[in-house]
Amino acid sequence: MGDPLTLSSPAQFKALGHPLRHRVVNLLRQRPATLGELTAALGSTKGTVGYHVRILREAGLVRLAGTRQVRGGTEQRFELVSKGFRLGEEAGVGAEFLLGAALAEMLPARSGPGDHTSLRHLWLTPDEARALAERLEALDPGRHETANPGAEAYGLLLSLYRADIPRLPPEE
Repeated sequence: MGDPLTLSSPAQFKALGHPLRHRVVNLLRQRPATLGELTAALGSTKGTVGYHVRILREAGLVRLAGTRQVRGGTEQRFELVSKGFRLGEEAGVGAEFLLGAALAEMLPARSGPGDHTSLRHLWLTPDEARALAERLEALDPGRHETANPGAEAYGLLLSLYRADIPRLPPEE
């Protein structure tokens, strides 16, 4: 798994737009897994998970990582084709897609500590914005959540965009 895959086709957005497929992708970010492992983690059925994995494979987001013989059958292990995904310039639905995916993870909100959602604005020069985007990109999104047994998954939705906020004139 090398550089992030650029998402551009309708099939890719459709594949990632379904909540269960989005959860499968999140599981495969941890490590390659078999259909049985995915089914157990999702609390679903093998037929349902198998269908959604097939949609992700047809969209070019998941691939077969390997097979092995088990009790007279063949067990398949699946992995993501890329360590991360990036929106293509021509992806007009990019923002809506990302917000929808993040919203599906946030709602229904779990009660208790850990809900830290806020909207903030930074005032940056174009050079500062570019430098910040590069620093955020350099963070290692591939750190495995299983490294710390007490760790819980937190979603992080970052979007560095030029906001349409007018400027007040200086105070007199």
